[in-house]
Amino acid sequence: MDSLLAFFIDSAWAQTGGGAASGYSALLFPVALIVVFYFLLIRPQQKKQKEHRQMVETVAAGDEIVTGGGVLGKVTEVGEQFLTVEVADGVSVKVQRHTVATVLPKGTVKSA
Repeated sequence: MDSLLAFFIDSAWAQTGGGAASGYSALLFPVALIVVFYFLLIRPQQKKQKEHRQMVETVAAGDEIVTGGGVLGKVTEVGEQFLTVEVADGVSVKVQRHTVATVLPKGTVKSA
């Protein structure tokens, strides 16, 4: 019975005398986990945000865009916070700058 319990429950650390080395190994796993999360999740997300911010800042009149809501149109007027987008002949919509999802190649609106 005691050997079965020893399989599930480690012996006391005081009996083995390996307390100092186990402290470092106990910290190694969480540090490695944080490093992995940084390179796999946090860093790519920051890079994507930076690219989107740069794209939104460079939007100019005449660019064809798609918003996050799926509105396709041509930018006719650019403000600090808002863009005026022409979605059809004579129909313009004001959208917030940060809602721009993609800047399309010229001529996309006519072919859509």
